Amino acid sequence: MVRHSGGKERQMSRFFVTQDKIGDRMIHMDDRGDLKHMTKVLRLRPGDEVDIADGQMWEYRARIEEIGEDYCELLILDKQKNAAEPETRITLYQGIPKQGKMETIVQKTVELGVFRIVPVFMDRTVVVDRGGFHKKIERWQKVAAEAVKQCRRVIIPEVGDAVRMPEALREAAGSDLVLIPYENEEKTTLRQVLTSIPDREEIRSIAVFIGPEGGFSDKEIEAAEAAGARSVTLGKTILRTETAGVAAVAMIMYEMEMEK
Repeated sequence: MVRHSGGKERQMSRFFVTQDKIGDRMIHMDDRGDLKHMTKVLRLRPGDEVDIADGQMWEYRARIEEIGEDYCELLILDKQKNAAEPETRITLYQGIPKQGKMETIVQKTVELGVFRIVPVFMDRTVVVDRGGFHKKIERWQKVAAEAVKQCRRVIIPEVGDAVRMPEALREAAGSDLVLIPYENEEKTTLRQVLTSIPDREEIRSIAVFIGPEGGFSDKEIEAAEAAGARSVTLGKTILRTETAGVAAVAMIMYEMEMEK
């Protein structure tokens, strides 16, 4: 626990650094946002301990040796491979929704354990790229990073560049399993597909396609199924786009991670 004056204790604070900032014995921090939070909000000082994650699979217990406005030097006390990350790597191919819905989708699916999120322009996507879409990607990536800190994961899921549906299908073909929840699918449930796999432990990567507000076009469903995607239903009700991805990720994580 982090030490504080007056004998008070609080949950260990966690920060992320890139691997190039981690040496054999020391960790160097120079992100001004993190440093301001450490000094002004948490009021950390030399001698206090924090958790450091490298954004990959390792986390460190480290003690602050020196700290200033633009740097912090920490001594590594312990190094552990994090066991909290899901073994199943889910990539969510999300039909780009209107307004601020994507932030909610990113936040909640990251909390549930999604590995990567790819925004997709689909036939019924209303949002148009007018040249500044990279700023949205940057914002969504920050939302992912904040969600990771809250749920104490060690890997920050990547929010990829936006792509068109054909490119997304080509990319997803490299996954072990491709699922496309579809409102007109009435028989095959997501659970039925997952539980029918003979060697489920060999499934390491799953791609999930979620349509935008208007759903998938018939052409997109035909192209997805032709590419090997399995059409599934998530239940009897039709879910909003900002709910469907969250529900699908939660269902997959339960079947693949909890039911072992």
